[in-house]
Order: sequence, then structure tokens, then C-alpha cells
Amino acid sequence: MALRRVLNVSVAQMGPVARSESRHKVVNRMIKLMEEAHQQGSSFVVFPELALTTFFPRWDYDDNDELESWFEVNMPNAYTNRLFECAVQLGCGFYLGYAELEEDSLGRKQFFNTSILVDTKGCIIGKYRKIHLPGTDEPVTGASHQHLEKKYFDVGNLGFPAFNFQGGVFGMCICNDRRWPEVWRVLGLQGVEVVALGYNTPMENRYGLSKLTDLSMFHNHLCMQAGAYQNGTWVLAAAKAGVEEGIHHIGGSCIISPTGEIVGICKSEDDEVITAECDLSEGDKIRETIFNFENHRQIKYYGSITSQTGALKPNN
Repeated sequence: MALRRVLNVSVAQMGPVARSESRHKVVNRMIKLMEEAHQQGSSFVVFPELALTTFFPRWDYDDNDELESWFEVNMPNAYTNRLFECAVQLGCGFYLGYAELEEDSLGRKQFFNTSILVDTKGCIIGKYRKIHLPGTDEPVTGASHQHLEKKYFDVGNLGFPAFNFQGGVFGMCICNDRRWPEVWRVLGLQGVEVVALGYNTPMENRYGLSKLTDLSMFHNHLCMQAGAYQNGTWVLAAAKAGVEEGIHHIGGSCIISPTGEIVGICKSEDDEVITAECDLSEGDKIRETIFNFENHRQIKYYGSITSQTGALKPNN
């Protein structure tokens, strides 16, 4: 029998963050959530995508200074130091999503939708930059709301790394990444045992496809449950939820086991913490039997996954 390797982990859902809400106030909310997670016995907590600010890609900016004000140049910084200090005091690591501005030695700027893993000593031990950027690079006429991630962010340049963390193998992704099976498999091929992710997902389909609006929560959980099961990994998913600046974001923050079962889920669209006991050895059973990659994968037939982007129909 495999030895149990147990972690108590939490997902910290956040309610709306107003455009006018200061980072200081947001970090206060996050510290309160981390303290609640600690009280529930957690050693790790996941915060949402772009947790420090409102979801700013919904607006079209003419002023670069205003746009850049949403980005963090350093991490930690004057606003987030307290969150890192809290992690040390409580012995609770965390995942944080934020907008990152990086400037190279020649003064060229790059903008990323970023997440980090922070350990109980307050040290950043892993970084990921979002690769699957949704939306458009220009506003869409007639859409119910704008989604301009392609305009404001560069495609992530760190790949999908995995990290030894808290006695297990952790991976990260962000929001739209969760919909792409390639993400899960690349992480799975590194033996990932926990995937932490944050998201900001509007309830309404902006192209007016009402059926997809009705299924938004179903699809949110479907892709993560499939990724968990097909790669034998725990999934810790934290949403920014509720009506933020007129846009309704789904909640449904959850903890999913390697069997694909949801073992914990947020009930509100406000700041809320859920905690679960995760036995990392549960994933071993999945990876050694049904999804034993070494025994069953046939990579010579998978070339089209990396050799093309769009679908090519047969010509026979």
C-alpha cells in the first residue's frame, strides 16, 4: 500500500474588485483569507488570476501610463510585502496571480499575465506566465463586453514548468489555459501532483451565444475535472467572482481530486475559503493504472499536436 502523503490546502475565492479599490485594501482582504485558511489547518492557499486589481483588460486604454498602472514591476513590492510576511508568520505558502511588467537591459517592456508559487519562508520558488491568451487585440463592435488580453499581454515565455513544493510536484496555469488539454498533458508528463490555477471568467458569452452562457459553470468544471482525471492530479482553482464593474464573473472555485471528483466548492460569489485534505498518493493509483503514460502513450501518432495550429480536414 502506498504511503499517504497528505497536504491541507485551500482555495481563496475573491469577490469583485472595484476599479477604484486600492491594492492596499485588496491585500488586506487576501490576508484575511489566508488567516482563515490557516485557521482551517491549511499550509497552502490559491488566490485568483489578476488578484490584486480589477480585471482591467475589459477596457480599451489610450493612456499607456494608466494601462501600466495595473502592472507590478517587482514582486514582492510595497503593497504585497505584507502578504509575503503573513505567509511566513502563518507557515502558509500561496499561489498569486498578477499582471507583471518586465523591462530588459535595453529598456524594452514586456507584459505578462503571471502567477507565482511562494513558500512558507516567503520565497518565490516558481513562476508561470499565461500562454493561452483569450479575447482579441482590438475592441469588438457589438460585443456585450470587451476582452483585450491579446492586446495588453505578451504570450508567456516560460513554458509549463513543474516544481518540487511542499513534498509534492506542483504545476500552474491561468484561466483560459485550463480549457486546453495540451496544458494538462505537458504538466502530467512531469509527474505533476497538484495544479494550482486562478481565473476571471465572465458568465455571459460576449458574442450572444446564450447556450454557452447557460453552460458556463458546467464547462468551467468540466475541463478541470477532465484534466485532473486524465493526469492523476489534484486541481486547486480560485475564481474572482460576482458582478465586477458591471460584468458578472462566475464563481465555482473548487478543489478537485485525481479521480475528477469535486471535493470542495465555494457556494457564494464573495470572498470565501474552502479547504480540503489532499492525499497526493491518490494520484499514483491513476497514473499507475488507467493513465500509465509509459505503457500506453503512442507518441509517433501525435505529431499534428505540435506541427499545426488550426484543423485540417481530410481531402479524400
